[in-house]
Amino acid sequence: MRRLPLLAALLTSLAGAQTPPPLPSFEGQVIYQVMPDRFADGDKANDMGVNRSDPRAWHGGDLVGLTARLPYIQRLGATAVWLTPIYRQQTANSFDTSPYHGYWPADFRDVDPHFGTLADFGGFVKAAHGAGMRVVLDQVINHYGYEAAAVKEHPGWFNSHAQCDASRNKDVDCPLAGLPDLRQSNPEVRALLLSNADFWRGQGVDAFRYDAIKHVEGPFLKELLARDRAAGTWTLGEWYGADTGTVADWQRAGFDSLFLFSLQGAMAQSIMGGQGLGRVAAVLDRQKELPRPGEVALFLDNHDIARFAQGSLFEDQAQARTRYALRALMTLKGVPVLWQGTEIAMRGGPDPDNRRDMRFEEGWTPAEKAVFDAARDAIAVRKASRALSVGSQTLLPVPTPLQDDLLLLTREAGGERVLVAWHNGRARKTYSVRLGTLGLKADAQALTRSLFAGQDAKLSVSGGWLHLSLPAGDVAVFEVGVRR
Repeated sequence: MRRLPLLAALLTSLAGAQTPPPLPSFEGQVIYQVMPDRFADGDKANDMGVNRSDPRAWHGGDLVGLTARLPYIQRLGATAVWLTPIYRQQTANSFDTSPYHGYWPADFRDVDPHFGTLADFGGFVKAAHGAGMRVVLDQVINHYGYEAAAVKEHPGWFNSHAQCDASRNKDVDCPLAGLPDLRQSNPEVRALLLSNADFWRGQGVDAFRYDAIKHVEGPFLKELLARDRAAGTWTLGEWYGADTGTVADWQRAGFDSLFLFSLQGAMAQSIMGGQGLGRVAAVLDRQKELPRPGEVALFLDNHDIARFAQGSLFEDQAQARTRYALRALMTLKGVPVLWQGTEIAMRGGPDPDNRRDMRFEEGWTPAEKAVFDAARDAIAVRKASRALSVGSQTLLPVPTPLQDDLLLLTREAGGERVLVAWHNGRARKTYSVRLGTLGLKADAQALTRSLFAGQDAKLSVSGGWLHLSLPAGDVAVFEVGVRR
């Protein structure tokens, strides 16, 4: 990736910094992403303008409902909850859409009445922390809502048409989707946004997910991230479409994490699309470029792209392949992020169809429950294994004829090592591969079953050969002895 001059300057500046503060970490965490309006309605009194038949209207979900459903998230096994913005939003609709999603703010330091009150947010944070879960809050730093009062009250806060036209960096100095574009170099804007982060930190927030960082001024980001790091706040940036090189650059510039979109795209094509595992292997092979690979955010889908399960026309196939992908995600180094509903293979096309109301156990089909059970088990296996949760990751060199259908990697921490096998074959198959071909050393090992519950997958090692018996379209994890 070609570095932007501004980003190169940031990297150079940070390289000369003295004794940096300790780095916040989310390695070992599993994040569950929630859009409060579409999750759970716990207070009917704040259901103003609700119309659940309209995918662009408010649907009534709120902080009280989210707090009541924390046991569900805890039962799944997630250790952190990421909320899309809960700020007070513009009151008017734009483009026949209400601001239910939270990205059209009017007041950055208050909770929108549709979601409840600041006290309700405090109750949620207290309950989450009491359950041992961290809180990640979405922060908008690029813009205000279209109809926010600040746009007329403080025109100097925003990039004008003339400034946009004269700019050489249209991504930063021009509106994103026409939204009033904040000029972070304005001292008042800078002070406002920095104090917003301090305000929400004061409410107990543990980490920030920063929206649309591609469109924010670099010097401001540098200062913001330095303050976050000094406060021990973990930071997750959204650069839409980011590949490994982009993630690596921004980690060097001060972000703890970015979303690895290139891996999401590869998994969608390879697992849901059945196009072979070569693209996934190509992304994983670049892990050595990352300064902090254990912090990178890994995901199957989110609120901005079509649902992972939407990649198949057939619901039963989508459910089986989502189960496969959820297991796969939990075997990788990084921080898995699950968008509400992915754990039951919820379907949905592009926005707003990908933001359907969450459904819970009482409304599931048996097939959806089976996907949830597999997701919960995969998370539990990951959390129980230090190798899977925080260990090193080594991609093994699978023989060329097998590369479309077989991907092998090891995860290791201390004296614990596991072998991970992704199998893209459409039928059960047994593989025998020389250990030397894989660059792997292991003592003879009797028949060993996968760590995932209810999965008929087996491994053995004998005479210098690795033998694997794998079900169609699935991922298995095996404990493997370490030869010293």
